[in-house]
Amino acid sequence: MNLAPIVLFTYNRPWHTRQTIEALQKNHFASESELFILSDAPKTEKDEPRVREVREYLKTIKGFKKIEIIERDKNWGLANNIIDGVTKIVNEYGKIIVLEDDLVTSPYFLKYMNEGLEIYKEEERVASIHGYVPPLPNPEKLPETFFLKGADCWGWATWKRAWDYFEPDGKKLFTLLKERGECYKFDYNGSYPYTKMLKDQIKGKNNSWAIRWYASAFLNDMLTLYPRKSLVKNIGLDYSGTHCGSTKIFNVEITYEDIILKKVPIEVNKEALKQFEIYYKSSLSGSKTFLKKILSILKGRIS
Repeated sequence: MNLAPIVLFTYNRPWHTRQTIEALQKNHFASESELFILSDAPKTEKDEPRVREVREYLKTIKGFKKIEIIERDKNWGLANNIIDGVTKIVNEYGKIIVLEDDLVTSPYFLKYMNEGLEIYKEEERVASIHGYVPPLPNPEKLPETFFLKGADCWGWATWKRAWDYFEPDGKKLFTLLKERGECYKFDYNGSYPYTKMLKDQIKGKNNSWAIRWYASAFLNDMLTLYPRKSLVKNIGLDYSGTHCGSTKIFNVEITYEDIILKKVPIEVNKEALKQFEIYYKSSLSGSKTFLKKILSILKGRIS
């Protein structure tokens, strides 16, 4: 199998970066994979020591076929760094696996990603392969892998043919959603405030690349493959990031079992969609203050 390059985006969190790398090193196919690391430059003088510490650690990494570290000489910000990095590398290699510095992976993450990329490479409706799945209420009712509409951002892989649909203009995306009357569906049938996130991006309240990636795939009627058991755990929602607050609603235990991939129907899995809706509604239920907090966390986390 021709393995996809891994692209990791880092900034100023040495401990999180180390956890992410150490988990990735334990992956099947790690030693055969090329790893590109894009290290953003400090935004302020206060950030300089931690960025420097991350960069010093990055130079000690081993365990991959090839490691290339790209140190930005100015602060790009997470969104611009990811958009530029993904675009350049996927255009060169045709496919890509994307991680950020707070995503701990299962030893089977790379295997799942590469097999998914291979199985669905000719399927134009498939936007991406995703590694994270939230703690759903009844996962035993789901197949080992399933599709949902759109795209996602916590440990994912895609092809050039799909990333070419990425639209950076949030206003254009929102206009199309509104014209087509699809905001309710875009919000997982009203269970999650994705439309608000997109409108906030347009207003400059966040600079989310991920909401634009989701909207780009959604509007082109493309789907993403998810595993029933999560291969990714986010360890960054702990007040440590530049943009993120703290919450436990996304906590999962990653699987240490191999996921057997076989081609499944390229259509929205209705049971999975229902479970995502139940999970979102239960997670965001309660006071407006709590909902505001979650929105603030997420707008930053995916910026």
